[in-house]
Amino acid sequence: MRLTSTRTIYFPLLLILAFACGKKEEGCELSSEIINQDLTVKITRLEQDFFTAKTVTEFKYLFEAHPEFTKEYLQMDLYPSPDSLAAELLAIHQDSSMKVLYDSVEVAFRDFSDVEKDLENAFKAIKYYFPQFQVPKVYTFTSGFNSDLIVTDDLIVIGLDYFLAPTHTFQPELPRYMAERYDRPFIVPMIVMAISARFNETNPQDNRLLAEMIYYGKTYHFTKAILPCTSDQYIIGYTPEAISESFDNEELIWSHFVENELLYETNPFEIRKYIGEAPFTDAISTKAPGRLGRWLGWNIVDDYQFNQDVALDVLMAEPDAEKIFRKSGYRPRKVNE
Repeated sequence: MRLTSTRTIYFPLLLILAFACGKKEEGCELSSEIINQDLTVKITRLEQDFFTAKTVTEFKYLFEAHPEFTKEYLQMDLYPSPDSLAAELLAIHQDSSMKVLYDSVEVAFRDFSDVEKDLENAFKAIKYYFPQFQVPKVYTFTSGFNSDLIVTDDLIVIGLDYFLAPTHTFQPELPRYMAERYDRPFIVPMIVMAISARFNETNPQDNRLLAEMIYYGKTYHFTKAILPCTSDQYIIGYTPEAISESFDNEELIWSHFVENELLYETNPFEIRKYIGEAPFTDAISTKAPGRLGRWLGWNIVDDYQFNQDVALDVLMAEPDAEKIFRKSGYRPRKVNE
């Protein structure tokens, strides 16, 4: 757990013909049936408790008070004893750079009520569509860029230092095109995307590019359905300009996939060109954003849901990528359509 650590857990989200440059989109409110559910989220700011602890005994008390956090996030099982983990944390928190980082986090996230409220509404929406969903405990922490986000069935831990503004002096050791997606407005969409995985049924035998495209398309569609007021840029991680230009060139992009018979490609190296993290999709153009296969998958899934009028839970439970594609009726939008 050092300031220079690069261990990262990235989670690497309705029709999307409008491109909002701000965070919120108009006419997008959740229904009163969703909002009025009896569900409350309280985010526990553990970075404050841990940074005010001054002795090994105080740290051990915190370990006992928050066992899930200690096991999953601090990875207690990797240490010979609670005393050794407490001693390491004590040394880290006395480091001058770590103190400056912690102070920066406290200033930037002193008021976290907006994220707390957005997360509460997101959980209400998930609970509405998926009644089996159990609300996890939510914590924040400052780890020295050791871990950005952990999402399990039982808990969520947000590494706030990762989500300082991209212009901040302290930055995680990530490529710039990825680091720009670590900002406050991305926190809740990233959590919702991670949660979507537990509902996103797939066919493990289908190793085609199409299956990857549909998987991510369902992920983004789920996130947009749960967070209808969140701009697309905070879901897929493209700038508004990149979203607009992608739609302007959708026919060209789709032609590239069709002419090169990419939908049924099974070579992992080729699939990674269109699905994996990259600053651009150079197989198409160095000006095209990366992950265009995911973006196309989102369009296909949106069309499938719209044309087949399937409920969100039914959509997420459909493992057949070929069926979703065939019944989507997908075709590229023309620029002025």
